[in-house]
Amino acid sequence: MKVETWTPAPWGPDGESLDPVDWDGFARAAHDAVDRAILRTRNLRDRPVWRPLPDTARVALCQPLPQEPSPLTAVLDETWDHVMDHPMGNTHPRFWMWYMGASSLTGALADFLAAVDGSNLGGGAHAAAEVERQVIDWLKEIVGFPSSASGTLTSGGSAANLIGLVVARNRSAGIDLREAGIVALPRPLRFYASDQVHGCHQKAVEIMGLGNRALRRIPTGEDCRLDPVALAEAIAEDRAAGWQPACVIATAGTVNSGAIDPLRAIADLCAQQGLWLHVDGCIGALARLSPGHRHLLVGIERADSLALDPHKSLHVPFEAGCALVRDPVAHLGSFALHSEYLDPAARGIAAGGWLFDYGLQTSRGFRALKVWMMLKEHGAARFGRIIGRNIDQAHRLAARIDSEPRMTRLDPVTLDIVCFRYDPGGLGPEALAELNIEIMMRLQESGIAAFSDTTLHGQHWLRAAICNHRTTDADLDMAIAALIALGDQLCGLEEAESRGQWRTTPAR
Repeated sequence: MKVETWTPAPWGPDGESLDPVDWDGFARAAHDAVDRAILRTRNLRDRPVWRPLPDTARVALCQPLPQEPSPLTAVLDETWDHVMDHPMGNTHPRFWMWYMGASSLTGALADFLAAVDGSNLGGGAHAAAEVERQVIDWLKEIVGFPSSASGTLTSGGSAANLIGLVVARNRSAGIDLREAGIVALPRPLRFYASDQVHGCHQKAVEIMGLGNRALRRIPTGEDCRLDPVALAEAIAEDRAAGWQPACVIATAGTVNSGAIDPLRAIADLCAQQGLWLHVDGCIGALARLSPGHRHLLVGIERADSLALDPHKSLHVPFEAGCALVRDPVAHLGSFALHSEYLDPAARGIAAGGWLFDYGLQTSRGFRALKVWMMLKEHGAARFGRIIGRNIDQAHRLAARIDSEPRMTRLDPVTLDIVCFRYDPGGLGPEALAELNIEIMMRLQESGIAAFSDTTLHGQHWLRAAICNHRTTDADLDMAIAALIALGDQLCGLEEAESRGQWRTTPAR
């Protein structure tokens, strides 16, 4: 009897899959990509902070939907040429434009491993879910929350703040809002924050159906902090006018200046008034890791809910935010929903509880691994030292600015954000703003440094947000020297040439 021989197709006997046909070839391409990524990160300081995206890259990134496969090596080459070579720049040591962290190779490796693991962190009985619970416990410990508190990892601060405010709304309503909706509220709810509150809170009250009018902004003084006396007066006024005061949003590190609201006094007021205290700690909460600066956050541990961002001060790659809630029953009651196809089980994969019961997403990525791996690798104390160094750098930057005759800044400096401007004298507000914007743009386009700008109490400022584990004092000195030289050149001052040769044409 003749035996038929059969050779399987490259994809296997059951048809195509997305696994490599050539496993060894894939490994070589992947190892090469890792090597290039390591080399790129190692040499960041030799690169411009940012470069304008050339037309060739724009064209290459605007193509018809590919219908047929391409070799992985060709796809990787295209990725390097048109994507990786033109980043935002926030991993660079001289990027201080926005408060967003500088990423890390270990975090990137963790994201790769999390993707290989492939688990959906909606819940279930598997190791990734336990890693998330561990990370949340560590974050609770860092900010002084009780072990009984609940939490959930989110895409970032906007989602974390929304979760905290939803729980505040539901807890303060006095009715079953999930069943009856906001139309059943006997009185309109009112939330309070300073006029420096992050814009995500306006989005939150709008998404919650309360409207922007529900968020009352309390004017701040020169220190940019929420005034507890003005807050108390506003609460009393609103009660008399028929509002139902519900929640105070205190900020531990404002986005404009890094100011920290008087947390202890606000916590006392909320306890007296029976109001929910939510703290937006996305910028400043993790400064509790720094022994020399944790005193700035006294009172944060009294919050009913707290938002923080590991992808800022812990420098894990995007995305990684966290919402913590002191009352786990109130937290669970605001989001839990058990559909018949997701019933909990006593055994098997569906055992172990559902993490999606504490937030908005049913499908959730394995964000926790990068936080877990980075804390395990470096230890909390190292992060505390780096956070403390950034804050100290901001204070040294402020002193350097104060020593320059054509520089002014906003006072005080609390965390690692400094607002300042070049001011040669004799210019009106509009001309001064126009000059500083031009200086800022030229620094970005030349690849020297990335500052941002903002308007605070009606005045225009440049802004340095030094949330960067790669930044040195020399980086800051270089950038300020270049900034002053540019300002002098633009104003036609003779000293410009004596400050050194600074490239002010766009980097190639």
